[in-house]
Amino acid sequence: MSIDPVVGTVGVSTPVAAAATPKQTMDSDVFMSLLVSQLRNQDPSSPMDTNEMISQTTQLAMMEKMTELTSTSTENFSLQMRIAAAAIIGKEVSYLGKDGLPIKGTASSVSFAGPVPQVTVNGVEVALDLIAGITSPTAPTPVP
Repeated sequence: MSIDPVVGTVGVSTPVAAAATPKQTMDSDVFMSLLVSQLRNQDPSSPMDTNEMISQTTQLAMMEKMTELTSTSTENFSLQMRIAAAAIIGKEVSYLGKDGLPIKGTASSVSFAGPVPQVTVNGVEVALDLIAGITSPTAPTPVP
């Protein structure tokens, strides 16, 4: 029986499957996947310490709670921005125009369509975070 020699070719490319895009953040799915892999590949003669297992499970629970806390903080900030934007309707506001000069006007309405509320000042929409100052309109003093 004869064996055919292996002939190598240089410069020939073989098709390679596209690499999966790795996750950029650690979430509970990644953490659980790592934990399951660790359990599957552990040495049967010296299994994982139960204290270590409890510690890792606790870390997972803490990570999930931190993620929830971050989400809640983001929602709270968004609500605070909406409340602040609604509170300035009818007040005189100032902001810097595109030319860098200050512009003053009365806030007439607010739009919550985007991530940052847009305040309409003299017919121009201005992002809430660009407003530099707010003053209450002064009522004319009665003349005696």
